[in-house]
Amino acid sequence: MELELELFQFCAAGPLLASQRQPTCNAILSLSLPGLARLLPPATLAALADSWLREDCPGLNYVALVSGTAPSQAVLWAKSPGVLAGRPFFDAIFAQVNCQVSWFLPEGSKLVPVAKVAEVRGPAHCLLLGERVALNTLARCSGVASMAAAAVETARGTGWAGHVAGTRKTTPGFRLVEKYGLLVGGAAAHRYDLGGLVMVKDNHVMAAGGVKKAVRAARRAADFALKVEVECSSLQEAVEAAEAGADLVLLDNFRPEELHPTAATLKAQFPSVSVEASGGVTLDNLPQFCGPHIDVISLGMLTQAAPALDFSLKLFAEGDTPVPHARRS
Repeated sequence: MELELELFQFCAAGPLLASQRQPTCNAILSLSLPGLARLLPPATLAALADSWLREDCPGLNYVALVSGTAPSQAVLWAKSPGVLAGRPFFDAIFAQVNCQVSWFLPEGSKLVPVAKVAEVRGPAHCLLLGERVALNTLARCSGVASMAAAAVETARGTGWAGHVAGTRKTTPGFRLVEKYGLLVGGAAAHRYDLGGLVMVKDNHVMAAGGVKKAVRAARRAADFALKVEVECSSLQEAVEAAEAGADLVLLDNFRPEELHPTAATLKAQFPSVSVEASGGVTLDNLPQFCGPHIDVISLGMLTQAAPALDFSLKLFAEGDTPVPHARRS
């Protein structure tokens, strides 16, 4: 799909070193939210919404004969705590079925159940056609944002000022939603796709015949437009990568007690090289990976393990909006 590449390429521009930032990055969430929806091209949103609706109803919609065509209204309720994310996708889905959405809470809101989030109006059969697709998308995006926000809060609690980032471990066909959810949660999305950064991983090094050969080939491919990151499993590999011209070094699957001295040694020799830590990082052990020589910590779990939030969409008669029960923990 067509995307404006500046959308998620913090790596292409190059992350600031941890020492160059002030530990006030928790403000990213509140400062960036008003403009995040503008990152999503309308044509892309419409195409995604259309594809999701076609997947859910590729043929005859028999239950439309039950619901009828009368003008109807429904309330969107949040029934579990978390961070609201995914409003543009929700809007795009209902726009495809000729319904209008009115929001009561802004993107990035902290949800305390039971919360009245939005109202949807349109013909009954259209409203119910979009219901499940819209709820699924909002629930998934909000789940990723909630997980990202929890990770950022945990990292900031240590005083660390680096980037908490996602990875390319996303759901096929749903990457834009999940990457957007990371941004709403205050995390960095990392590269959006293979074209956003030349990342040389262990299999590339094996195929190329060594770290130096792989990095030199990557530098030629990247030219001036992209940065090169190299996955390393030892200090020796990291030094080789930096000497060959890597912009970023990924210290992969290092235990915290090995990570920090390795990063310190590397930065002492190559102060301009950014260091990313990844592999085995969870919300519980995240503080152990935060340190003055670590610029980025990436967690695949932000997208892979994020639980969906619980939302429901309930039709109501004018003047009567019953409140559903909150989800039990």
